[in-house]
Amino acid sequence: MNALPESHAAVRQSVLAAARDVRLLAVSKTRPATALRALAAQGQRAFGENYVQEALAKQRALVDLDLEWHLIGPLQSNKCREVALHFDWLESLDREKLIAPLDRHRPADRAPLNVLIQVNIDDEDSKSGCAPEDVSALAAAVTAAPRLQLRGLMAIPAPHADPSQRRAAFRRMRALFDALRAEHPDIDTLSMGMSDDFELAIAEGATEVRIGSALFGPRE
Repeated sequence: MNALPESHAAVRQSVLAAARDVRLLAVSKTRPATALRALAAQGQRAFGENYVQEALAKQRALVDLDLEWHLIGPLQSNKCREVALHFDWLESLDREKLIAPLDRHRPADRAPLNVLIQVNIDDEDSKSGCAPEDVSALAAAVTAAPRLQLRGLMAIPAPHADPSQRRAAFRRMRALFDALRAEHPDIDTLSMGMSDDFELAIAEGATEVRIGSALFGPRE
């Protein structure tokens, strides 16, 4: 844990050097609550979790901190209530059937749930996400839900060894984001790029990067 603050500062410096106004989302799946607390002490507020139950346990352990919680993993229908009640962002919406329960369970006294549509930009069988051609209809359904707020798009491109192939995927996402913004001018978030390619993603227009190992170190 002693290296955590230094690592966080180095990544922040890299993000700031690559572009201005880029959100750093700390991907904290499998990390203990103590690691999140250490990072929060250095000023990090936004944390991304893949699994609802794991995230809820950390939320209880860190209830004294003012943190922002993002679900970035696939969402099962039976977890919509917990996400609507306990998260600030859902970054992995990929089908319309999730919208009604999320909207129904979001408390009226909280701000609308921020939503990113996850796109399977490289058409990988192993990845969640909607097809690019389905984004417009899904976005319209989100905006029709009063307790949800459409914020933009998220993608996890294929981990090609060739940086030019990753760049091409990021460019396709940026074009899709720009097309969606023509329909929904208020969207502001394009989430793409992780520990090994976030600088490339920022260069292609990412407004949020999701960083795990570069902040916390390799997983055991």
